[in-house]
Amino acid sequence: MNTDVEVSGRILVVDDEKCLRFSFERFLSAEGYRVSTAADFEEALGQLRNGKFDLIFSDIVLGGHSGIELLRILRERDQNTPVIMVTGFPNVETASEAVRLGAYDYISKPVVKKDLLQVARSALKYKRAIDRESETRTNLAAIFESVRDGLVSVDCSEVVTDFNGAARKICGLAEDDRGEKIGSLAMLCSGRCRELLDRTLEQRRPLTLERMTCEHLERPEQVVSLSTAPLQNRDGDFFGAVMVIRDETRLNDLERSLNQRQSFHRMIGQGRRMQELYGFIENLAQVPSTVLILGESGTGKELVAEALHLSGTRKKRPLVKVNCAALSDTLLESELFGHVKGSFTGAIKDHVGRFQRADGGTIFLDEIGDISPRMQLRLLRVLQEKEVERIGDATPIKVDVRIVAATNQDLEEKVRRGEFRQDLYYRLKVITMQLPALRERKEDIPCLVDHFIRHYNQELGRNLQGVSAEALQALQNYDWPGNVRQLEHAVEHILIHCMEPVATLHHLPQEVLQARLSTSKPDGEPENDERQAILAALRKTDWNKAKAARLLGIDRKTLYRKIEKFQLLDPGEVA
Repeated sequence: MNTDVEVSGRILVVDDEKCLRFSFERFLSAEGYRVSTAADFEEALGQLRNGKFDLIFSDIVLGGHSGIELLRILRERDQNTPVIMVTGFPNVETASEAVRLGAYDYISKPVVKKDLLQVARSALKYKRAIDRESETRTNLAAIFESVRDGLVSVDCSEVVTDFNGAARKICGLAEDDRGEKIGSLAMLCSGRCRELLDRTLEQRRPLTLERMTCEHLERPEQVVSLSTAPLQNRDGDFFGAVMVIRDETRLNDLERSLNQRQSFHRMIGQGRRMQELYGFIENLAQVPSTVLILGESGTGKELVAEALHLSGTRKKRPLVKVNCAALSDTLLESELFGHVKGSFTGAIKDHVGRFQRADGGTIFLDEIGDISPRMQLRLLRVLQEKEVERIGDATPIKVDVRIVAATNQDLEEKVRRGEFRQDLYYRLKVITMQLPALRERKEDIPCLVDHFIRHYNQELGRNLQGVSAEALQALQNYDWPGNVRQLEHAVEHILIHCMEPVATLHHLPQEVLQARLSTSKPDGEPENDERQAILAALRKTDWNKAKAARLLGIDRKTLYRKIEKFQLLDPGEVA
């Protein structure tokens, strides 16, 4: 017996020659294998029914049957046991048929002991590898099914390759959806998850989408967070993408009941003002009243309009947006109400206006304070009559549209000056929403910064982990005249300039740093505030002037002038 080689396994020998069965059994048993024999086809089937084997040697000719037939039955049963064919008359046709059906190898009679043992060891090694791979697949399948988050994988052609039980529950997938393109599946939802997968397949990088309302027909209040990642094999070849779907509905409902939601649709903020705004939007979403959104530039008026539309009964109908300040009077009239062919020079075909496109849904009129008196009159008629007239056509067209308007101007003052129609103003301000400026909700700045960092990490391919305490304090102390939009641009600036894991003061935009140095304390001593900021930076960097200058966002020459101006002394030099 060969004790130098680890051997194991059950082997079945099928041959109608008694001497050959005896030789096989003697040679293989001497190596430590457990050997069973069968004299014909039926006996072989009986042995296979009574137990499992790790390797089978079978003669090709078995009386009225053949080893090829036995091999075919094994493969139909989906058994991965390697089969080695034994033949006294090898030919190309027999060998190719055996290989086609999945035979591991074949050997010729008379059988040489050395060749027999070598092919047995090779086949059993192959069987152990197959078993390990099968066990791994079984374990992975068990893990795949045990994960509470939904998992969906697709190939490069967006064909669904697999999904787990959680995905079936969250998305409403069916077993026969495997093998179908994800875009063709009736998932009864908004489809934004599919858009994220499309971007991952196109850009081949991970993406996330937090706290999204699915708008699922069967579970309309379902809230999920999504993350996608490209799939690669060991050689680095890209072969698809996987999406993880986390059901956040219960957490979202709990935060809502406690007034602690960190986000609502695409709005970010967890302070008192934002909690009140979220609740107000939910209440307004259920009624068709016209809404006027007031707020400074960059406060998120468009996001509020989106949330109003998506939270209400019109969410399955269009949300049409119009920037009234971006179009001339003539173009705006055509865009809003449409025109017929030949109604003016360049009208080469009929054009459907935005009001008609929004029928059954919502139209968002941004920068409403900039429209002309003539357009104000036309809009007033739409609000009064609920119908529009296309340019060049006197036939009125009924429309069922909810109007949400927004402006950063003081419309009451414009009414007093005669620049805005009073009757239109009161038609628009049935419900007024005043959005808080960012300086009025500075407690939301940390979560906004985190949100924008995650966004631009994806967009720019960076891995910024956060900002330092000093940098965050500077961001919170700044007044943000451009509001959330300006903060977003500031975070983008940080990610472009910061190549370190954590951003510090010198990565901040210049206007934030200048405001930090020039801010005066209540005692009215701005110079003292500046002196303390410089001294703190010097102490933090152990009086390393270059590092302190970077921390403050100024150059070294300026720092040296400040040190001399404030007569700051390095304790190390004094000693």
